[in-house]
Amino acid sequence: MATIKWDHTVHYVNDLNQAIQTFHEAGLAAAFGGQHKDWGTYNALSYFDLSYLEFLAVENEKLAKQVDAHHVVVHDAVKHLPQEEILSRVALRTDDIETVAVQLKEHGAHLSEIFDGKRYDAKGNLIEWRMLSILGDFEGLPFPFIIQWGGTEEERREQLTKAGVIQKHSAGELAIKKAIFEVSNPEEVALRWQKLFDFPQMQVDGQKILQVGNQSFVFTAGSANRLQQIVFEGSSALKGKQLTIGQGTYHFE
Repeated sequence: MATIKWDHTVHYVNDLNQAIQTFHEAGLAAAFGGQHKDWGTYNALSYFDLSYLEFLAVENEKLAKQVDAHHVVVHDAVKHLPQEEILSRVALRTDDIETVAVQLKEHGAHLSEIFDGKRYDAKGNLIEWRMLSILGDFEGLPFPFIIQWGGTEEERREQLTKAGVIQKHSAGELAIKKAIFEVSNPEEVALRWQKLFDFPQMQVDGQKILQVGNQSFVFTAGSANRLQQIVFEGSSALKGKQLTIGQGTYHFE
């Protein structure tokens, strides 16, 4: 059976350097990630073990607008920027993307073909992966997309740490714990995502919650129909504080 974990979260921004600076001022390590030369986008990354945040910006608007419609992440970037610097889709990683594709189709999801992704990091090294888009939305909320990296998680953690991509945060040890989605129909959205990804569901204080390993997706009632907030835990220096970049919020419990 294929494993499915929360890999990363996309936050569309206009200025990568400003996003990096905002994180640095809070004691959070973030750095330029690289360029998606075929897609017209580039990014900055902030890692919390193997879960990370991807600040994604448009580098070449003309090229980004020409990207095939199956690449929903790039299309969202063109759609939302420069007006909306929002938290967007979550990426789910798997060790068997073909099996996940079959599982999603069995539950009626409309999918892209599995396609290759690549970017060049700050040193010009080629980083590659495979990915799959779930097309459309449910009750107005965009679906996650699926990604598969090469090698085992242990190998990847060691490689990223050795390369300096996974860094210690001066604010202290932190973990990404929750993604909070504001949706018009929390019960139906949670049920749909549960069926697609087989995440356990629970209800706490009236909120619908899906458990994703030791992390969670929380669905709250509202009209935004998008990801609103990422919640961290672990740093006493940041406890109770909040960062805002564009329309995206980062809260520290």
